[in-house]
Amino acid sequence: MMTLLRIGTTEIIVIVLLVLLLFGGKKIPELMKGLGKGVRSFKEGMNEVEKTADDVKETSAKQDEMSKPTDNPE
Repeated sequence: MMTLLRIGTTEIIVIVLLVLLLFGGKKIPELMKGLGKGVRSFKEGMNEVEKTADDVKETSAKQDEMSKPTDNPE
């Protein structure tokens, strides 16, 4: 079943030729630039989500630390 999903050199060449025919040589750099911006934006968003999650964990840990009863008998 997985052998159907393999892409060889011939298939890649055909795909590249189709892209050239459909978009033309001048449009391809613009498409790649847009793709690069999209990937960069996605990565920045993922980093922001990770930072927010870390901040929430730190805040939660601080709140847990503050809410622990002290064992200082008076």
